[in-house]
Amino acid sequence: MTPMTYEAAIQFLYSLRLFGTKLGLENTFKLAAAAGNPQDHLRFIHVAGTNGKGSTCAMLESIYRAAGLRVGLFTSPHLVSFGERIQVQRQPIREGDVVRSVSELQALLNTFPAEAHPTFFEVITIMALRYFVEKQCELVIWETGLGGRLDATNIVTPLASVITSIALDHEQWLGDTIDKIAGEKAGIIKQGVPVITSATPGHGLERIIEVARQHKAPLTVATATRPLLDEIRLPLLGEFQRVNAALAVATVRALEKMVPVTEKTIADGLSGVRWPGRMQLVERGAGRFILLDGAHNPAGAEALHHDLQRRFPDSKPTLILGILADKDWKTIGRLLAPLAGRLVLTRVNSERTLAPEGLLACCREMNPQSPASIAPSLAAALKETEADRIVVVTGSLYLVGEALELLGLSSAPATEERGLNEWGAFVEPLNR
Repeated sequence: MTPMTYEAAIQFLYSLRLFGTKLGLENTFKLAAAAGNPQDHLRFIHVAGTNGKGSTCAMLESIYRAAGLRVGLFTSPHLVSFGERIQVQRQPIREGDVVRSVSELQALLNTFPAEAHPTFFEVITIMALRYFVEKQCELVIWETGLGGRLDATNIVTPLASVITSIALDHEQWLGDTIDKIAGEKAGIIKQGVPVITSATPGHGLERIIEVARQHKAPLTVATATRPLLDEIRLPLLGEFQRVNAALAVATVRALEKMVPVTEKTIADGLSGVRWPGRMQLVERGAGRFILLDGAHNPAGAEALHHDLQRRFPDSKPTLILGILADKDWKTIGRLLAPLAGRLVLTRVNSERTLAPEGLLACCREMNPQSPASIAPSLAAALKETEADRIVVVTGSLYLVGEALELLGLSSAPATEERGLNEWGAFVEPLNR
């Protein structure tokens, strides 16, 4: 029998998109049981929320790694390479381990009937758990994929449940109000397990308090006013990152009896954190810069809006904007377009992309003074704007991932792997 190649393993993962996305835990529990319940051999910090999940996870990982622990990190989506999703000591899973994991899981997947076949995200959730056990991880920073209550990651019982800010996003699946969305995120709260959140009054905090009380889970509300943060220069730009840092610090403090960490270690971890594509400033030489930021929902766009005003008060940067069609693109455009001295709209390299022609009218309405044009691709947009002093690439993490690759900031794999981020059809609705 011919051994599986890495390319074949990636193609198999692509094939799992045919099974769509199912919100529910039954299949994940079944696949985990068939795989020996690896989640029972690991310790987790489970992170949910609308914005800031990835950055908070990166900060927690950096702090605990600085403390000398062997730390696993599970996040999504990936920007360029699939291996970004599953990391140990900030090293992505190797291609050989992906091949081996896929080969082993294929045998387990053959026992499932076609109508109840595990989805892509369910499969890689178990893949990550098995890998973290193999690598003897002492702690896993475990990011929720979508929502929380019915997300495949919710089969674990963590040391702490962490919930970042709550805002409108994925409303068609999580609910059309902040309260409903907060309820789905709060679904990761477990009986007696500490909850730490940066949610605010009127933006989900009340629902989180209610669910924490029901589960007798001690609750900490983090704010950005912690004295330690005043002494640390965070490598991650943006005022919102101070809130994420405060949330990470509050989580570490809540767990200090179980996982002791010194103040110096916290400072070292935060000072060394890296998380590409989120307010990432790239120098192009001769006083020219590119700023990369996902800003893929209205709350993210609002945060970027404020940071651009603060960082460039006397300048109007060039804005390269590409958005997915299933996002609230009108609100994102209305928030960002007025800040631009020039707008270049393009397609996201995704089957879910919004045609830039639809965005053009919105941007011209909000900013009739600045020129707006359409570029056939991000590569063309970057070429067209290479002489501009400040260029902001935003609107989608997928667009930012492509920019990282085009700018030579991330090595492109031999196979095209960004398409693995596509969800496929939601074949089961959210049950409330």
